[in-house]
Amino acid sequence: MNTLKFPDNFLWGTATSAHQVEGGNTNNDWWTWEQVPGHIKNGDTSAVACDWWRGEKYREDFDLARALNQNAHRLSVEWSRIEPRENEWSAEAFAFYRRVLSALRERGMTPLVTLHHFTNPLWLRAQGAWETEAVVPRFERFVTRVVQELGDLCDFWVTINEPIIMIMPTYILGEWVPGKKDLGLAMRVLRNVLRAHAVAYHAIHRVQPHARVGLAHNLLPLQPSNPDSAFNRLAVRVQDFIYNRMFLLALKDGVLRFPMSLGERVPEAAGTQDYIGLNFYFSRRIALDWSKPAMLFARTLPARPWGVPYDDELLEWFGKGDIDPEAFYRTIRWLAEYAPGKPIYITENGICDRNDDLRPRYLLAHLRALHRAIQDGAPVKGYFHWTLVDNFEWSQGYALQFGLIANDLATQKRTLKPSATLYAQIARENALINEPMNQ
Repeated sequence: MNTLKFPDNFLWGTATSAHQVEGGNTNNDWWTWEQVPGHIKNGDTSAVACDWWRGEKYREDFDLARALNQNAHRLSVEWSRIEPRENEWSAEAFAFYRRVLSALRERGMTPLVTLHHFTNPLWLRAQGAWETEAVVPRFERFVTRVVQELGDLCDFWVTINEPIIMIMPTYILGEWVPGKKDLGLAMRVLRNVLRAHAVAYHAIHRVQPHARVGLAHNLLPLQPSNPDSAFNRLAVRVQDFIYNRMFLLALKDGVLRFPMSLGERVPEAAGTQDYIGLNFYFSRRIALDWSKPAMLFARTLPARPWGVPYDDELLEWFGKGDIDPEAFYRTIRWLAEYAPGKPIYITENGICDRNDDLRPRYLLAHLRALHRAIQDGAPVKGYFHWTLVDNFEWSQGYALQFGLIANDLATQKRTLKPSATLYAQIARENALINEPMNQ
């Protein structure tokens, strides 16, 4: 048994997003999507969520987070609140976010603010949202105004959350708003996301030269179901390039590779990451399948067991993914090689686990993998667990529970889970005890 110490000044936090916790975001495209029967499991909506907006429950949640020894929190601002109509700005919304950020500062917690986390104002959706190049200057205008209004309370920004997730369930699988299945359109959206990030990066630095600006990338390690099969290996290489590498490479050199484009250059995007943000949940094993052209002729295999049996909600969320701390380690090391010397932050990592049976083991295993990556030279500076409080999980509504803290929707009563206490001990000591664990 030995103690695994993390670097001094390491950030220990949790992550949330506005639409998932605030409640009452009725002016964005996700709200309208929620009103259509069949779009959200159990007919759930984000009407109340965690009651941050109306009831200002963020104060209680930040009190709990600080009592649990967290020294940072990642949150997002809601575009549709701040700019409810095009080029009209809400003083009420800015006042709210100033109260939220001040509450973190008063508790000695570092805020990390995400500027776009999936939702779009209805006026922007009516104009095509991310399908048109017009979104780029609109996003630049929005970001500039937010940093001007809130920059005295925050200098640590995520421009866009999970660019690939902005196209996979939305424009390829058709399961999220706007519910389309069009690979060509998906690639157009991704190009616009890249350009929007680039102009936002430069806009932030014009307002706030000392800012730290990056993205939160969801990376999904892929493995061939049969390593001896050349076809399986090819399927992995193609999907890994499109899902994990294509966008990151464009951020490094400004080149839009196929299928995003035929080598078009966006030089203003090159070098627009002051740090690398990683969202990591699981890995996948895939096999060649000629019947699935929309998935680039690849099929994902069912999850392999890991510890206690998976409940139905967990299986529904990632039934085709493997809990894989070793892949977490490899991904961090790859990012350290991709951008030598750039700080890395784990901007999301967690698991849905209604009974908190699996989360403690998941947390410990991934933090051990993280520590090993740091020991091997990866410059990781912080870890944000997803999430603080059980919230509205998009198309799965309230069925999936990722929180360290349970939330009774009817009463808004918060209850600590065992994993919250475990995470608090780790954050307090800035270390974990390395004991043998059956993987």
